[in-house]
Amino acid sequence: MAVLRAEGLTVKQNGQTILNNISFRIEPGEQWAITGPSGSGKTTLLKTFAGRQFHTGHITIHEDNPAVKKKVVLVEQQHHFKNLSNTSNFYYQQRFNSQDAEDAITVEEDLRNAIAKNKAATEDLTELAELFDIKKLYTERLIQLSNGENKRLQIVKALLLNPALLLLDNPFTGLDVKSRQRLEEVLDKVGKKGIHIIMVTSVAHMPFFITNVFSLSTTGSYSTSAIKASEWNEAHEKSSSAFSFDHQLLKELTSGKKYPSFEYVVRMKNVNIQYDHKILDNINWEVRNGERWALSGPNGSGKSTLLSLVNADNPQAYANEIYLFDKRRGTGESIWDIKKKTGFVSPELHLYFEKGTNCFDVVASGLFDTIGLFRKINEQQSSLIIKWMQLLKIEHVRRKFLNQLSNSEQRLVLLARALVKNPPLLILDEPCQGLDDEQTALFKAIINEICITGDKSLIYVSHYTNEIPDCVTKFIRLENGKRVE
Repeated sequence: MAVLRAEGLTVKQNGQTILNNISFRIEPGEQWAITGPSGSGKTTLLKTFAGRQFHTGHITIHEDNPAVKKKVVLVEQQHHFKNLSNTSNFYYQQRFNSQDAEDAITVEEDLRNAIAKNKAATEDLTELAELFDIKKLYTERLIQLSNGENKRLQIVKALLLNPALLLLDNPFTGLDVKSRQRLEEVLDKVGKKGIHIIMVTSVAHMPFFITNVFSLSTTGSYSTSAIKASEWNEAHEKSSSAFSFDHQLLKELTSGKKYPSFEYVVRMKNVNIQYDHKILDNINWEVRNGERWALSGPNGSGKSTLLSLVNADNPQAYANEIYLFDKRRGTGESIWDIKKKTGFVSPELHLYFEKGTNCFDVVASGLFDTIGLFRKINEQQSSLIIKWMQLLKIEHVRRKFLNQLSNSEQRLVLLARALVKNPPLLILDEPCQGLDDEQTALFKAIINEICITGDKSLIYVSHYTNEIPDCVTKFIRLENGKRVE
C-alpha cells in the first residue's frame, strides 16, 4: 500500500494558482526528488505534505493503516531560531560581535530542547550526533554556524522526532563538495532504516539513492509524469538553458557614477580572528582595484568571517592591520563610508528584513546600505530601482512582500539591491543559491559584463565552479581558518 497518495492537490495564493491538480503516489521503498524551474511550487508542495499549506484535494499518509498518525517532518532551506531572550530579533552583524552573539543558544542547548519534546530520542541523539558529525559543534552558538553545520543540525533535530516521512527543501544548497557527498551518504543510511525521503533538489544535485523524480512546470502542474530516476537522469544529461538580457540597459546603469580612485580594495597583514576558538589564522591578502577573486573553502573554514572584515561588519577589524580602499580601519573612516563602495549579498541576508517589506523597498535600501528603507527616495532613484529590477527580470514582483517570494525570486531581489548603487566592489557570497539553471546563466552573464566593461572589483564565493563568472582570474582558498595555496 502507498506511503503517500496525493489526489488533485491544488494550492492558490492571492488569486494565483501555485499548484494545479497534482496527483501521484509513493510506494514503500521509494525515495523521491521534486524538481522544476524557480517559482514552480516545489517548496509549496513540501509544505502542503507537511500540513502547513491550505489546499484542495486529498493527501493520505500510510494508507495501510490510516488510523495510525505517522509523523511528517519538514526541514526548510533556511534555519529559524530564537535567542535567549525568546525573540527572533537578530541583526546581521550579530554573529561577528562576540558579546551580542552570546544571546543565541548553543547547539547542545538546542538539541536538549529538541529531546525535551521527545524523551524517547535521548538514545537516538548519540547515534545521530556521530552519524552527522555534530558533537564538535555542541559549544557553538547557533548564529555562528556555517550553512553546512546548520543544515546537519536541522536534519538531526528532524530525525529525533522519528518521522515516517522526512521532507527536505534543497538540503545540498550552500554545502561544499565533501559535505554534499557526506550528507548524501548519511541520508542513504537514513532511508535504509525505513524513513521515506522526499526532497526538493536541483538538476545538478540528484542523489544516488533517489528512485523516482517528479517534475513541476512554472504553472504548478506536471511538466512530465513521475518517472524512475535512471530514466530522468538520462533524459536530462544534455539539457541546457538559454538566456538573454538588455545590454544597452546594463550599459546605461553602470555608467556615470564615479568614486574616489584607489589602488587596493583590500590589504590584510597577519590577520587573526578568534572567538571561542581561532576562526582566521594569520591571513595575508591583497586585492587590487579591478581584480576579480573567487573565495573558496569548506563549510566552517572562515569565509564568512573574512568577508565580514571586508564589508565592515566585524568589530575585530580594528584589532588587526586591515586596509580597505587604501585606508586603514580605525583611522577615521566609518563603516558607512566603506559600505558606500560595496554591493553585498549573503545566503541569509533576507532573514533580517521585516516581513512586511516589499521588494521595491528592499532594492531601494541598497542605496543607503540599510536592512530596510527608512527614508524617502526621489523620482530619479525610483526610476533607477525599477530599471535594475527590469534587467534581472523581477520588475513584476516589486510590490510583493519579500517573504512571499520563492527562494530564487528573493535571491534576485537581493542581487538587485547589491547592484543598485553601481559600487566599485561587489562582494557576492553564494549569489546563485536557489537560482535555476537559466537564472544562474543570466546572472553570470550580467556580472561578467558589469565587471569587465565597468572595471569592477569582485569577491565571489561559491562551492560550484560552474557558477563562477569567466571574469574571475584570481583565487584564494581557506581551510581551518588558514590560507592555502
